[in-house]
Amino acid sequence: SDTIPCLLSPWSEWSDCSVTCGKGMRTRQRMLKSAAELGDCNEELEQAEKCMLPECPIDCELTEWSQWSECNTSCGKGHMIRTRMIKIEPQFGGAACPETVQRTKCRVRKCLRGAGMEKRRWKEAR
Repeated sequence: SDTIPCLLSPWSEWSDCSVTCGKGMRTRQRMLKSAAELGDCNEELEQAEKCMLPECPIDCELTEWSQWSECNTSCGKGHMIRTRMIKIEPQFGGAACPETVQRTKCRVRKCLRGAGMEKRRWKEAR
């Protein structure tokens, strides 16, 4: 028996890429026009191919804050700092890194002024 050639519609337009950034896939289809009972049709009805869009943005990533440092003075007003490290630098327009160092005030105890000490000693000596 004579096999009847497949009657196929033209390919559709390629679909949009399956992702909004980075690597994805896109597809296109066509339809079988002839009735299936007229013969087996082995033509492919769908095609897929890779598509590549601009790289996805990568946001900055940081480690946890360190512990606060010791106060930098042994008496009176001083400051302590804490730090964190950048784990991932931002790329392709991702979110920038926030601050990696913070300072805060600290006060250990009142400083005894040298002059006051001298006066007190002098008083005791009299």
